[in-house]
Amino acid sequence: MAVVRGSGRMLANKMSKTNILLTNSEIAEHIPPTRLFSADNLSEMLNQHGMVVIKPLVGSGGAGVIKVKKKHESRYTFTYYTSTYKFESFDSMFSKIRKYMKKKKYLIQKGIHLAKVNGRPIDYRVKYVKEHGRWRYAAIVGRIARAGLFVTNLQRGGRLVSGSKGISMSIGASYVRDKKRQMRRLTELSTRVLESRYHGMNQLGYDFGIDTNGKIWMFEVNTRPQ
Repeated sequence: MAVVRGSGRMLANKMSKTNILLTNSEIAEHIPPTRLFSADNLSEMLNQHGMVVIKPLVGSGGAGVIKVKKKHESRYTFTYYTSTYKFESFDSMFSKIRKYMKKKKYLIQKGIHLAKVNGRPIDYRVKYVKEHGRWRYAAIVGRIARAGLFVTNLQRGGRLVSGSKGISMSIGASYVRDKKRQMRRLTELSTRVLESRYHGMNQLGYDFGIDTNGKIWMFEVNTRPQ
């Protein structure tokens, strides 16, 4: 669903935006495998990836995000904010997750082992805004998770640092220039792809992560970046 408001067009559905971006092969290489939430999809993705993140189809600020891991053949854990639960079967784990979801719709995304700063995951927000018909970068920042959390959002206690400092602290100063270049490339390419489908957008917030092998991942794009 696309909504046009005074401050620009809003695309709320994460899956819709992901599907648009997946039409470009270069961008697709940097988007973790993503599916709509269902028991079958969750089971298949856990078997394939071992760790997934479940998040609301519409929402922001890290609210409602759940991390699920398959530990052994029939043992699972999921983490919701600071609480981690253990299960001896998929069915018992799935039943518990459903209680947290209420009636909202969710998607499942492959979990990424993010590079860390002092043991805490870090990701990056690139804010891109359109003024007088031209796009410009308003910010490239790193967000370090609060101790005990896997979500990095500032609303959940995350700490803000410059993008350069975050890259330097997590994977090394020698990578700063290249990783920021990659983020800019993906931001500009993704914006062109989105604008080819939807007109009227004037602010975008791209969420990127760098994994422990140094690969850039794009988790989502927000049309109402906070």
